[in-house]
Amino acid sequence: MPKQNFETGLKRLDEIVKSLERGDATLDDALKLFDEGTKLVGACNKILDGAEQKVALILKGADGEPEESVFEEQ
Repeated sequence: MPKQNFETGLKRLDEIVKSLERGDATLDDALKLFDEGTKLVGACNKILDGAEQKVALILKGADGEPEESVFEEQ
């Protein structure tokens, strides 16, 4: 599977879900879509995990320990 960004993966997952919900795919096609979807879920989770780790690094305090801060919407 080519490298992609989170938004592209999520959009494709939405397309797969809609296609499977319609129920008009053959069994073979539905299985292929399901397989693609499970791979996309894994890829999206990996991207989210990486983003979470970056945020944790950014939020570390001067002593290297994580600092909690209140999220303020702008």
